[in-house]
Amino acid sequence: MLIALIRKELLALVRDMHGLAALFLMPMVFIVLMSLTLKDIYRPPLAELRYAVDMRDTGTPAQWLRQLWQRSHGTPQPLGADWQERLRSGSLKYVIVLEPGLSEELESAALPTRAHIRLLAEPGIDANLFNAVRAELIGASGELKARLALAVPGTASPPPDASIQALVHAERHATSGPRPTSVQQNVPAWLVFGMFFVVASLSSLFVQERGSGALGRLRSLGVSRTMLLLSKALPYLGVNALQAALMLAAGIWLMPLLGGDALSLAGIHWGALAVALAAVSLAAVSLSLAIACAVRSHAQAATIGPMVNVLMAAAGGIMVPKFVMPGFMQRVVEVSPMNWGLEALLTVLLRGGTVADTLPQVGRLVLFAAAMFLLAVLLFRRPAT
Repeated sequence: MLIALIRKELLALVRDMHGLAALFLMPMVFIVLMSLTLKDIYRPPLAELRYAVDMRDTGTPAQWLRQLWQRSHGTPQPLGADWQERLRSGSLKYVIVLEPGLSEELESAALPTRAHIRLLAEPGIDANLFNAVRAELIGASGELKARLALAVPGTASPPPDASIQALVHAERHATSGPRPTSVQQNVPAWLVFGMFFVVASLSSLFVQERGSGALGRLRSLGVSRTMLLLSKALPYLGVNALQAALMLAAGIWLMPLLGGDALSLAGIHWGALAVALAAVSLAAVSLSLAIACAVRSHAQAATIGPMVNVLMAAAGGIMVPKFVMPGFMQRVVEVSPMNWGLEALLTVLLRGGTVADTLPQVGRLVLFAAAMFLLAVLLFRRPAT
C-alpha cells in the first residue's frame, strides 16, 4: 500500500514540471548570484582598489613608503588635477596624501604626535574596507619607521624579505576542511532554503488532492492518515537529497567556471554531512506537511508557505550572514530551524566537525520535525471547511 501511494506521489511530482524546476533551479540561481555578489565581502579586494598618491613630500623615506605600498597594491593611478572630483564620484577609491615633513618624521626615533599621512576615501567605500586600508597603511609606515630607526651605521641591514609581519602568524583555526569563502557560506545557506521551499509544491498538490476528493477516497479505503502523510513525505525526502547533491555539485564545479571560489569537500566527515542533511530534510518536509494540512486553498498554499520560508530565512542567517548582525539579532536567529540546519552544515564544511559536533543542531531539527509531523497528523484529522 505504501509503495503504491509513493508511486502516486512521484507521478504527481513528475507532472508538475514547473514546480520541480523551481525546486532545483531557484536555489542554484541564488547560490550563483549571492556567491558572486558577496565574494568581496568575505575576502575584501584591498589589492584591487583603484588609488592614487599625492606626493607632497619628495624625500627618500617618503619615496620608500610609496614603493612599499605599490608592491602590495599595484601601480597607483595618475593623480591629475581633478583627483578630488574623481574621489568624490568613486572612480578613485582612495588617495594617500604624503604631507611635507613625513620623511623627517619617519627618520626620527621619537613617536609621532601629529599626522603626516592622510588617507582620503570615496564616500561610498565599505567601512570594513576603509578600516582595513587604514590599518595596513599604519602598519606599512610603522614598519618603515622601525627599519630606519634600526639602521645603525656599521650594522648589517635586514634581509630584503624581512618584515615585521613575520612576527605574527594568523589563520582561521580548523582541525580539517576548507577555509570560509562566500561560496562556503552561500552553498549551505541556500541549500537549506531550497530544502524548505518544498512547502510550495507539497502544499499545492495536497490542496489539489483534497479538492478533487482523492484524499477522501483513499480514506474510505481504510488508508490511515499517518500512512498518507508518510507517502507524501518520503518522495520529498528524495527530492531534497537530489537538491543537496546538485547544490554541492554547483559549488564544486560550476562556481569556478563562473569566476567564483570553489567549494571544497576535502577532509570533511561524510557521515556528519549526511546526518546534517537528513535532519534538515526531515525538518523541511515535516514543516511542509503541517502547512499543507493547515491551508485550505491554492491561494493560501501559494502565499503562506513561501512567506514562512522567507521569514525563517531572513531571521535565520540565510539571507544575511549571522556574523554581520548585531549582537541581539545573533541571539534571535538561533530560534530559526533554518539557522540550526545552516550551523550544522557549517560545522561540517568549515569546522571539520563530526557527527557528535553536529548533535546540538541535529537534535533540535529532529525534535522540530517530530513536532511538525505530529501537528500535521492533528491538522489532517480536522474536517474540511
